[in-house]
Amino acid sequence: MRGVRISYLIKHPEYVPQLAQWLFEHWGSILGEETIETRIKKLKAHMNRDRLPIAWVAHTNGQLLGTAALRVHDLEGREDLTPWLGGVFVGSHFRRRGIGAALCAAVEDAARLRRIRTLYLFTLDKQVWYSRLGWTVLGPCIWQHRPGDIMGKAIADGLTTHR
Repeated sequence: MRGVRISYLIKHPEYVPQLAQWLFEHWGSILGEETIETRIKKLKAHMNRDRLPIAWVAHTNGQLLGTAALRVHDLEGREDLTPWLGGVFVGSHFRRRGIGAALCAAVEDAARLRRIRTLYLFTLDKQVWYSRLGWTVLGPCIWQHRPGDIMGKAIADGLTTHR
């Protein structure tokens, strides 16, 4: 998708209400979130540049497209693995345009800049998609009583060339 920009969420607080709505609708029931305010509080905790957690947003011409985050931990019980790519979400009207891949690449670049060698993620059902981006299934795991997989990716030196 042309004209897509990836920016720190902290630079675009105006997107927090829409993001909270999307994420609450998508993951709120699984996480047991009772209100959008709970999700807003989580998003505000990600409004950082220099310390984790950090969230990014994909946007174009004032339109929010999606988000992704770099977190210290993202899966209860697996605090031995760190850091994590988490919260990858693209609005339903903007999917299948490379936005999710661009968000993942931005988080990977940020990890490289921080000299992080390995990233982890957890997914319930996007294993094939992440595999196409170079991620490897490390093993099965249960999250909120649902089966999924932990995946990992070695972060090589050098930055990707995404825009």
